[in-house]
Amino acid sequence: MTTDNRINRNYAVISPCRDEEDYVRETIESVLAQTFRPTKWVIVDDGSTDNTTKIIEEYEAQYPFIHLIKRKRDSERRVGPGVVHAFYEGYAAIDPLKYDYICKMDTDLKLPAKYFEAIIQRMEDNPRIGTCSGKPYYAGKNGELISEFCGDEMSVGAAKFYRANCFQQIGKIVPEVMWDGIDCHRCRMFGWIACSWDDPEIRFIHLRPMGSSHRGILTGRYRHGYGQYYMGTSLAYMTASAIYRMAKPPYIVGGIAMWIGFVWNLISGAPRYEHLEFRRFLRRFQWECLFFGKKKATERLNARRLNHWDPTKNNAYSSGAYGRNSK
Repeated sequence: MTTDNRINRNYAVISPCRDEEDYVRETIESVLAQTFRPTKWVIVDDGSTDNTTKIIEEYEAQYPFIHLIKRKRDSERRVGPGVVHAFYEGYAAIDPLKYDYICKMDTDLKLPAKYFEAIIQRMEDNPRIGTCSGKPYYAGKNGELISEFCGDEMSVGAAKFYRANCFQQIGKIVPEVMWDGIDCHRCRMFGWIACSWDDPEIRFIHLRPMGSSHRGILTGRYRHGYGQYYMGTSLAYMTASAIYRMAKPPYIVGGIAMWIGFVWNLISGAPRYEHLEFRRFLRRFQWECLFFGKKKATERLNARRLNHWDPTKNNAYSSGAYGRNSK
């Protein structure tokens, strides 16, 4: 693989972070080791109280493409909303018209050396790909790598690439737990492809399991259930998803926690994502997933939505970009 056809491709990485002193150095070193480094890397420190800020400042002083923004700490960590708001503070610090690609990346990752190069090459090869990523793994007790089992039809929020015009077209990321699912489905609504690949050159290491950074992994699974409810998922699909997850670590209890998170919010009548058209689109896709399997359902949907794909459009989903809550 060469980089000749990407020499003029600029991309910006934006990384919200908070209290990551145990991981941020390894993340930075893995970015510095990339075969194709970012044009700009904005790290938004969301009020860290440990040594995270000092570590980032050390690298900022050495590498001009790294830019640190210090954000005032909220009284309570808000997983989902807090990450999105921090991301947009970083996004406001760049001129998006200067970049072909935007990457939202966490600071508790270890990336393979060709991660950015390989991802951009795949997006260059297929102009319909609007958002994509590799697959996350984490280290088990014996050092073996364990997959976090993210679907091929989604790009992973921890290291998610967007094509710049797709990012503009789908509107702002919704500041809720399931932001990185909603954006993928919105991409498909406009004919873009959202995907991820489980190939060695773009597998990345989550230095802690997904969803475990705030009050433990079971809380993370419960939060995932709430996020599915908010997004508009049906009870039938959520039940099938929770049963599937029971066979993955943490066994049994992880799937149960997801289902309880969904059902509790359903019973309590919690707000849902406002766009009824989106929720109908999502549920049709999910029913097809149950009948045909995700791979076939995604292929069918991408084929149907091809005539909706127009990369020249701008802010096609501008109404209610953040979304209001509705039941």
